[in-house]
Amino acid sequence: MKKFFLFMVLSVFAAVLAACGNGEEEGAEESADDGTGTEEAAENGDGSSEESSDEAGGTLSIAASPAPHAEILEEAAVILEDEEGIELDITIVNDYTTPNRLLDDEEVDTNFFQHTPYLEGEVESHGYDLESAGNVHIEPMGVYSQDHDSLEDLPEGSTILVSNNPAEEGRFLSFFVDAGLIEIEDGIEIENATFDDITENPNDFEFNNQTAPELLVEMYNNNEAPAVIINSNFAIEGDLNPVVDAIALEDSESPYANLVAVRSGDAEREDVQALMAVLQSEEIAQFMEDSYGGAVIPAE
Repeated sequence: MKKFFLFMVLSVFAAVLAACGNGEEEGAEESADDGTGTEEAAENGDGSSEESSDEAGGTLSIAASPAPHAEILEEAAVILEDEEGIELDITIVNDYTTPNRLLDDEEVDTNFFQHTPYLEGEVESHGYDLESAGNVHIEPMGVYSQDHDSLEDLPEGSTILVSNNPAEEGRFLSFFVDAGLIEIEDGIEIENATFDDITENPNDFEFNNQTAPELLVEMYNNNEAPAVIINSNFAIEGDLNPVVDAIALEDSESPYANLVAVRSGDAEREDVQALMAVLQSEEIAQFMEDSYGGAVIPAE
């Protein structure tokens, strides 16, 4: 009788334990079903859904020249992520042909290395469907010489080394037109001028445009010509200070502001607009002033 009573007590106790166990399993299943389980919370950090990470901003990819473009972007990336939750994925490209191809092929979302005349030329020559999302800064182009202190000092017959970028021929000529050393055909806007538009060249200056722009700093350092015209991004990268080292320098009214390019229709994307707001902010303008001392000027 005692054995039978003990058996009954143990049986009841086991049944209670089983019931408790089933209740916990069902509770865990219900928690998983309604999204409050600990496993899902761990996967999402704070239990938020994958959708909330999209709302945080995601990633925006951009191809850029090393200096000053990528340096400016690295500064902007901190602000962009802190304020908008957007991570900026920067790809550095050290030439002028690859970034627009990457953008047109949808390998990046944006690029940052060029000005409007160059972008327009690329669209026309390659059929790219690209547009500007807005201007960021001006890099005053400069004329450099190892042996002469001004354009007027250049000897007759001097060779002027310039890049092989046809969109900038008018820009190269503008230094000499403004100095009264060359004249171009009447009615031609200087930014649209080409070497064929020269009508007066009394000093017989020769413009050699057979060199990729990224090689011009080395040619200047090697003193391969009386004068070399260099884009400021390559000058800065090559440890030249355009404000100090150039014998002639564009002013802040240059029409060649550097821009962020996107595929047509993408300028209105929220992440692109957020990037532009940061790049055109007072914080980035101050960064340019502090970092480049007038060699990079915020665009108006």
